[in-house]
Amino acid sequence: MAEIELHGTWPSPYSYRVLWALKLKGIPYEYVEEDLSNKSPLLLQYNPVYKKIPVLVHGGKPICESVIILQYLDETWPQNPLLPSDPYERAVARFWIKFIEDKGPSVWVVHRTSGEEQEKAVKDTLEMLKTIEEQALGGRNILEETRLAWWT
Repeated sequence: MAEIELHGTWPSPYSYRVLWALKLKGIPYEYVEEDLSNKSPLLLQYNPVYKKIPVLVHGGKPICESVIILQYLDETWPQNPLLPSDPYERAVARFWIKFIEDKGPSVWVVHRTSGEEQEKAVKDTLEMLKTIEEQALGGRNILEETRLAWWT
């Protein structure tokens, strides 16, 4: 297979989505950090429509938008699939992916605001995490488990 290049930026959850998929699938890649306030000519060439990251370049051909990139990775490298093989389990996984896409931006709002707007973002973020713990994780407190794993 040809080389893989990923154009992204460090604070982007969309870039991380692709980075994690590449790592989970064991696909070697070169990472290119983009400065979104001064977009590179390559980024503008690879994504002339939206001019956004992430962009995966495989064999010189660019693929844009994180969800489309993930589908491409799964179809091109079927080993270590990103979604379950069972149709029902796959549908449930897609539901939670959509839930996090819809509710996740409140996490970023917490860091970019203050006062009442920040308080609302904190409340929305905690509600989202509580819903994920209770519904998607079957009541497991994944945040507490992660904290304990780091400190024990």
